[in-house]
Amino acid sequence: MFTGFTDETIQFFLDLKFHNSTEFFHSQHDRYLETVQSPFYEMIREMAPAMLKIDPEMEIRPFKCLSHIHRDTRFSRDKSPYRDHLWFLFRRQAEPREKSLFYFFELGPDRLAWGLGFWGENREAMDLFRKRMRANPDGTLALIRDMDLPSRNLFLSGSVFKRMEIPPEIPGPLESWYRTKELYVGKAEPDYRMVFSKRIEKEVLKDFQAMAPLYRMLRGFCDDLNQ
Repeated sequence: MFTGFTDETIQFFLDLKFHNSTEFFHSQHDRYLETVQSPFYEMIREMAPAMLKIDPEMEIRPFKCLSHIHRDTRFSRDKSPYRDHLWFLFRRQAEPREKSLFYFFELGPDRLAWGLGFWGENREAMDLFRKRMRANPDGTLALIRDMDLPSRNLFLSGSVFKRMEIPPEIPGPLESWYRTKELYVGKAEPDYRMVFSKRIEKEVLKDFQAMAPLYRMLRGFCDDLNQ
């Protein structure tokens, strides 16, 4: 049962940051499994039934959802072998990560974040989103407003096309969505104290459910592209 992360979870990340070596990690492997991997897995398992209601094809196996603690250093200047934070993703089973649509949760000693977005730039899906906005601006705006994301401190972010021309039929509140290059909706300044109780799982799940209409709309664009 997930009851929150612990001080030991955060302490492990801190220790790994300052002793980032294969020898240290191997000597602390059991500690990693108990204090880090286990609570992440428990949180994923408890959220899984609700995530399947959002998308029955969602990948919910913890070992597939949770990021690896080992870093791929082949193309990085930072050659430290391990991460000092972890994240998990809820996305379609067996779908390539690049351009995929996913929910995410990330935790480390100096970071706490969650939200919904694409992995990198998915120009094809965003072009379909822009096409929908042009064809049905009122309906698209209604869908976004009905989610009432600001009331949960969820805001659109990500890079934009600064010089993209906005068609006259696009209302002002949709302009930022229309210009989006890498779509990302995330939580603004979450309270870090939540991670030490079950409240974090409840808060993240409520936000994921609030964004479900947006997920399903964007998922539809992805499915159209895959046909």
